[in-house]
Amino acid sequence: MNIDDDRGTTVLRRTAEYKPPRSLNTWLIGRPLQTADAPHQTIGKLIGLAVFASDALSSTAYATQEMLAILLLAGIGALQFSIPISIGIVVLLTLLTLSYEQTIHAYPGGGGAYIVARDNLGDVPALVAAASLLTDYILTVSVSISSGVAQVVSAFPAAFPYRVEIAILFIAVVMLLNLRGVKESGKAFAVPTYIFVLLMYATVVTGIIRLVLGTLGVVTAPPQVEIETMQQVSVFLILRAFSNGTSAVTGVEAISNGITAFKEPRSKNAGITLIWMSVILGSLLLGITFLAYHIQAIPSESETVISQLARTVFGGRGFLYIATITATTVILVLAGNTAFAGFPRLSALVAEDGFLPRQLTYRGSRLVYSYGIVLLAVVSGLLVVLFKASVSSLIPLYAIGVFLSFTLSQTGMAVRWKKSGSLKEGVEIQERGSVLR
Repeated sequence: MNIDDDRGTTVLRRTAEYKPPRSLNTWLIGRPLQTADAPHQTIGKLIGLAVFASDALSSTAYATQEMLAILLLAGIGALQFSIPISIGIVVLLTLLTLSYEQTIHAYPGGGGAYIVARDNLGDVPALVAAASLLTDYILTVSVSISSGVAQVVSAFPAAFPYRVEIAILFIAVVMLLNLRGVKESGKAFAVPTYIFVLLMYATVVTGIIRLVLGTLGVVTAPPQVEIETMQQVSVFLILRAFSNGTSAVTGVEAISNGITAFKEPRSKNAGITLIWMSVILGSLLLGITFLAYHIQAIPSESETVISQLARTVFGGRGFLYIATITATTVILVLAGNTAFAGFPRLSALVAEDGFLPRQLTYRGSRLVYSYGIVLLAVVSGLLVVLFKASVSSLIPLYAIGVFLSFTLSQTGMAVRWKKSGSLKEGVEIQERGSVLR
């Protein structure tokens, strides 16, 4: 018996002499953890940013490209609209950040749009929100991994025929890392995440300095793209480009879903992490889009916009180019970790309410929701195979689910604040995961 340093409470610990034999399972995902170790598997803000924000941060590697791909249908001249569209996306990101900051403090037990809709709108809207979020988590893995493979193909064109096989291998690696536990996977992903952020800021800042000095120039030998049918610039085309660009905000929900993974005070740590993520995401999206327009980058399956930007800014395919592409590939592969952190928790919440199989609530030997992790890997792998690891083919599936969950979450919060305003002073209502005063 001893005192738990974190909580100041008395904890009874029992040490067993028996140790399970080593096996392939323990070699891959580690030794089993005691249930009493669960509080010590929580994470702080720095690791939390790597675990829950890698999806949103890495989306800067493909959001601009998918936006430009739609605008290109109206010709090179239409690419000028990418800058005002990206500003609009950052405004949307700001509103979402402010809203989810409130959600985090109102629902410290996590659950995001599902719990908010369940408490304030009813079971049917809650299930719609949960379904859209779970679908988006699946697409996050498929899109992020496929985009990571696209970076590899940009640097090594000979790998193009094997992009599906490479993507499946990446999914398997991320799945195994997550089966080892949130804390361990977070430590593994923290270093690549911060290396990516530093290199992307180095690329953007260097590019802007060279642009101001007049030495940046444009992309040399840009990829050739054939457009079968040219379109006129229209409101519909602009909205399509905006929709594709909003893939950059798909990971904002993840932190509000995974509050329970943070150390105490959970809400405060999760809220600060959310703000850090939004500032980094918004600045990188604006910077990359601004420079992509000025260097006349052409979105293509054969070479990504990030690759064209890096080789233009750094003057070829030297060390800094290779480092940037490598970091981008790694962060895109690890971006699936955000989904692997959020999907199992959300599916466990829904399963506790009886709307999904109870097996999804079971924790494995490493105190993670193993069934949810494996289910996510299998379904996202099937999508990669079905769409042949094409980011452009997968991106359109994002829009409906993303904005549906956002809408339901914010509608639920509006109803909550309305109820809060109508309560008499000193009266409180206990809701799931929160107290309404």
